[in-house]
Amino acid sequence: MAKMGAKVLKGDEKKEKREDMWLAQIGQQESHYYAWDNSESSLLIHQLGRDISINCLLRCSRSDYGIIATLSTGFHSLIRSGELYKLRRQMGIVEHWVYFSCNLLEWETFDPIHHRWMHMPKIQANECFMCSSKESLAVGTELLVFGKEIMYPIVYKYSILTHTWTTGMRMHTPRCLFASASLGEIGIIAGGCDLHGNILNSAELYNSETGRWETIPSMNKARRMCSAVFMEGKFYVIGGIGVESLKTITSGEVYDLKTQTWSEIPNMYPAPNEGAGPTEEPFIAEGPLLVAVVNDVLYLADYVLKQVKKYDKEKNLWVTIGPFPKRIASMYGWGIAFRACGDQLMIIGGPRVLGAGFVEINSWVPKEGLLEWNLVARKPSSNFVYNCAVMGC
Repeated sequence: MAKMGAKVLKGDEKKEKREDMWLAQIGQQESHYYAWDNSESSLLIHQLGRDISINCLLRCSRSDYGIIATLSTGFHSLIRSGELYKLRRQMGIVEHWVYFSCNLLEWETFDPIHHRWMHMPKIQANECFMCSSKESLAVGTELLVFGKEIMYPIVYKYSILTHTWTTGMRMHTPRCLFASASLGEIGIIAGGCDLHGNILNSAELYNSETGRWETIPSMNKARRMCSAVFMEGKFYVIGGIGVESLKTITSGEVYDLKTQTWSEIPNMYPAPNEGAGPTEEPFIAEGPLLVAVVNDVLYLADYVLKQVKKYDKEKNLWVTIGPFPKRIASMYGWGIAFRACGDQLMIIGGPRVLGAGFVEINSWVPKEGLLEWNLVARKPSSNFVYNCAVMGC
């Protein structure tokens, strides 16, 4: 049941245009602005000095950085360098924004703190990429979108420092339909299918600070269409389709970054029929599990039963805690997003109404008690949610 007191956003077009203009300013300056350390502008706020100026900026909302960057070359270079975001991460100052796409090459951003919608530049890609299957992952200050151009996979990378899209470094093993999750400046992808349709058990780690991929040990089981999360600093892979048959894998796996080893978790995936037996062969078009972690607790959005479940790690079982928001619909799990956004869970999607639909964001803060969805925002959209990621900076 949604709280009726929530403010429904219909979209302030003038505010959106101002936000787009401020953000665009970050990417329009030349690279010589990076030399701010040895210039007079390095003082930033002259009366305060550089260090105190930076301490002030750390406590500003990241939504204001776009317009702050237009004040001087010193502010512009500092924000574009990424130094502020590194310091914010060290101090535990994090704001989470939601990035999602309802059109094939177009992305939007939502700032849940200030209730701001922002348009992002359109990805300049060919029709093959537009029509290919795509995955997305936010890592550090980057949004990665994985797809295929002609016959080979490609990665497009959006940077909040420059407000631009570029092509990123490819994985060592090109793949699609993989599991992925991020923790700070690193992201891990695992499983999926290679260019020939072979199901993989290999995994790779991406470092947004260096822009490079690193091969890590492989999982115990090969799987595609699986899901992943970080929980208690470890990388979990859940569900997916294996090599032996088209039945869903009921076990999970966890990767310990410290020991660089995988451990299998038997029967981690919740059987769809409340433990009535082995899972049946899924629909070919069925989406991967919708999972998210808040405060190191794992949640699952069961799109079949339209219920949210919580994972009891000690007992290795799932407990139903409440229903979906009323207006959320999906097609075998596709078309909606289930994400952690700071201390809250979010379901992003809407009804399937031809020509008259909308996308809404519903949230719930688990620490506040029983499941009660809060309608955060809504805007018109003729399409469902193709991709979604949450970036914390």
